[in-house]
Amino acid sequence: MSATLDQREHFYRLVPELLTQDERIALVLAEIGVGYVEPHLTPDIRSRVINVGIREQAMIGVAGGLALAGMRPIVHTFPPFLIERPFEQVKLDLGHQGVGAILVSSGGSYGWPQGGETHFGQRDVALLDTLGGWTVHVPGHVAEVEWMLRSATATDDRVYIRLDGVSNEREYGRSDGRFTVLQQGNSGTVISVGPMTDRVLAAAGGRDLTVLHASTIRPFDGRTLRATLSEPDVMIVEPYLAGTSVLQIDRALADVRHRVSGIGVEQGERRKYGTVAQHDRANGLDVEGLSSSMAEFFGQSVSAALVPALGNFERGLE
Repeated sequence: MSATLDQREHFYRLVPELLTQDERIALVLAEIGVGYVEPHLTPDIRSRVINVGIREQAMIGVAGGLALAGMRPIVHTFPPFLIERPFEQVKLDLGHQGVGAILVSSGGSYGWPQGGETHFGQRDVALLDTLGGWTVHVPGHVAEVEWMLRSATATDDRVYIRLDGVSNEREYGRSDGRFTVLQQGNSGTVISVGPMTDRVLAAAGGRDLTVLHASTIRPFDGRTLRATLSEPDVMIVEPYLAGTSVLQIDRALADVRHRVSGIGVEQGERRKYGTVAQHDRANGLDVEGLSSSMAEFFGQSVSAALVPALGNFERGLE
């Protein structure tokens, strides 16, 4: 994973450009991110950057009001402050009112681990699934952030863009929302979401598996899954709550006997806050953990060629 590709920094540089190009766009913040976006603001767009203070419910309410007035609000903060804390406002001020907004989170599930449980955001996509009607993008590369934002500002839909602190080394996503076929095999399918894909490909090396990459996870591209399906065994690796998209796979394969394994951030609270790599290790989201999960689920042994890659990843929390 490349430490030089910062999705959040690209977002802060892109938003002022979008504000300049479209007078409908407004940026709504709740303190977080203000210091980063401020240096890029010019006098002509500053009035459309609204900081409500540490009032996340009000942040979504303001976005709903802007949308009702014909504006296109972009709302930004950490996932738990964007989805969990103001969930009622997301449900009512946006969904019930029938208006849209672009919610852009930062930090992923534990991108700032020293912040602890209050800043962990693994439940976000699962919560939005209870509402429906949301497009959910999970960029795996900084280049994807741009087309996701630009396409979202061209609509009035409800869109969630989940920025993470890590990225793949290259761009795999498709702007049409379809899954990208990275590898074709005959012994099962692995769907990799967003920034998981480099490590999924490493873990799948030497295995006779189909690997699909998803940068847009809602709506779910069941058509590509069905078109590339060999054996009806499907694993999905997501950088948020484990099993979040299992229901989507079950619906896509409702007429096919199949098995599904949902890999992601496990339920429960971890009270030892280590590094991001350590949390990945603890959740089985490093290459070694993914390789073990694939071996157990698909019944395939680890390729000898994979052993050096496994040794390069940091040991995690006990």
